[in-house]
Amino acid sequence: MTRINRVLDLEQIDRDIFRGPVIESTLLRTFGGQVAAQALVAASRTVDGDFSVHSLHGYFVAGGRSDEPTIFLVDRVRDGRSFRSRQVRAIQDGETLFIMSASFHRSGDLGVEHADRMPEVPGPENIVMDVSGMRESFRALLEEWSDFDIRVVDPADYPANPHAASQQVVWLRSRAPLPEDETAHVCTLAYMSDMTLLQSALVPHPGVEVQEASLDHAMWFLRPFRADEWLLYDQVSPSASAGRALTHGRIFDRSGNLVAVVTQEGLTRTLRPGAQSIPLSTSVRRERTSQR
Repeated sequence: MTRINRVLDLEQIDRDIFRGPVIESTLLRTFGGQVAAQALVAASRTVDGDFSVHSLHGYFVAGGRSDEPTIFLVDRVRDGRSFRSRQVRAIQDGETLFIMSASFHRSGDLGVEHADRMPEVPGPENIVMDVSGMRESFRALLEEWSDFDIRVVDPADYPANPHAASQQVVWLRSRAPLPEDETAHVCTLAYMSDMTLLQSALVPHPGVEVQEASLDHAMWFLRPFRADEWLLYDQVSPSASAGRALTHGRIFDRSGNLVAVVTQEGLTRTLRPGAQSIPLSTSVRRERTSQR
């Protein structure tokens, strides 16, 4: 079973109570995208199949340990004719790590249609990732995300937004084929949407090491897509101040359809020299120390 399939394979231990498995990790703290994806799996398991998630809003209130399982408690807030609302709490050892509200919409509604256009950038097959010049923290994250194909577009190869303080464009997809089930794709995208987004706030600050952590996460799912096919993640950071950065991303499929939008605030507190921006697991720290 691939990593993302293990992440999404929650065990139901009671009505509206689910347990996420322990996933081997290079990180000391559970990756935020993993918690968000698992919370969405738990919420989706309590909703009829003719309803699809259209939005989620979550807060990361404490860091979870990657070597411990996480319990997800689902509250069926409301079951309406057209919309269903769920709230999910992720907990470890009785402490809340993440709180998420998700809304599901019954399929079949019609209305007005419009969408942003995808920026013109080189295709993913024309991009070779050079990690040598990347931050050490981002290289560590790429190890954690090795089951995903991630290709950062060179800034010289896309039109700069003159009004954006910071901008980054990334191609990404799951390397592993996913099942036809729509839930697998939206939950995988919830995982992937937390990858690289906070790094978009660091583009204007090369060489500055910061403590990185997701503080909140909001997503809107707009159109059908496959998370195991190439998606373009167009990211901007409108502001960074007081140790926090606001980021925003639009996700397009290869055909140029806008399929999702993401907004997140993250911690970007400057660090003293030598401090870790992202805490690594004990075994990984020991291994890297021995290699020096």
